[in-house]
Amino acid sequence: MSRSMSRGIAFAAVTIGLSVVAPAMWADPSAMPDSGTLTWSINADAGALRIGTPADVSTGRTAITEFDAYPLPSAVNTVYATLDATIPDGTLAAADVRGLRADGTWSEWFEITPGTFAVLPESTRSVQTRLVRTAGPIVRSIDLTAWNVDRPDSSRSMSFEAGNTYTVFATREGLVGGTTANGHVITPRDHFVALPSRRGLSKAGGGDYTARVCTLSGSRCEWAPVWDVGPWNTKDDYWNADRQSWTDLPQGKPQAQAAYSEGYNGGLDQFGRKVRNPAAIDLADGAFWDGLQLTGNAYVNVTFQWSGSGAWGTVGTTGQVLNVRTGPELSAAQAGMAAQGAQVRIECELTGEQADGPRGSSDRWYRLAPGKYAPAAHVAIGFAPTAC
Repeated sequence: MSRSMSRGIAFAAVTIGLSVVAPAMWADPSAMPDSGTLTWSINADAGALRIGTPADVSTGRTAITEFDAYPLPSAVNTVYATLDATIPDGTLAAADVRGLRADGTWSEWFEITPGTFAVLPESTRSVQTRLVRTAGPIVRSIDLTAWNVDRPDSSRSMSFEAGNTYTVFATREGLVGGTTANGHVITPRDHFVALPSRRGLSKAGGGDYTARVCTLSGSRCEWAPVWDVGPWNTKDDYWNADRQSWTDLPQGKPQAQAAYSEGYNGGLDQFGRKVRNPAAIDLADGAFWDGLQLTGNAYVNVTFQWSGSGAWGTVGTTGQVLNVRTGPELSAAQAGMAAQGAQVRIECELTGEQADGPRGSSDRWYRLAPGKYAPAAHVAIGFAPTAC
């Protein structure tokens, strides 16, 4: 389905024009405390990693500028932002923020709209900001204010938790040579996925937000980073309890699935298009054909790895993907693939066959899921696992 390029244009349009009910994470602006706040400013033209090129912006695509994380002297969980900017009518410039979690992973990105705060899922002393814009706005700086609001502890236990898992319909993205929402140019047999919200969008080459996609039988799984936005919708983070839009749908039910199967929203997506399949995730060709060995669009089980907690690591390999095995030895049958840079949850570690990789030579292996193993020589640990 040829959606990637049009998806980028639609992504910009919906952020401007879609009426969205504010979810519970947004606080009342009148609640800003008189004291105890931390403030900082970001020069919008300095020290940034730009995701998307000027050409992307001029052709209507949304471009993203990601800034370095800002260290804070005390913990915060609520962030307010204002832009020093000239924003012509019909264009977009918005700030997203996220916080570093206790296990070393990042929360999702939360958009700060005019007059609202972003409330992070747990308190943090490191906040990162990115600028999302279309062609037209001139953004000079982003001014941020943050503070901590006392509330019941919402941080997750450091015990292992894989993350939310839902059964959804997957389609093949294809579109080799096209450009994804994060500026990645799609290559043959590529390994990434697209989800219908930028809250879980990784930068090109990054894997902070990785989905574990498995066949319904569980015989094969693919660990792939989220590098694109779609299919169908662009503000449908259906995996979250505090989903950004379509809040009357239950957690885990994609809007496109409800529109296709139940006539929800008159059978239309957020752009008014007739939903012709219930797709809630797109798979790049390599993930589709090689990782899962699918021959056609199908329902799959998707686990959103960043929604979990505990041990994790980042895949590093000399090629594009790492073979995941059915046991802790190189001779074990292949049970799927993990993409270069994917951030994976680790259930536990054990001793297996000696293997060589970018992390040296080791007989340690990690269990990523039941019956799915990866050699430690190919995984950089972010938070250490316990023994199996």
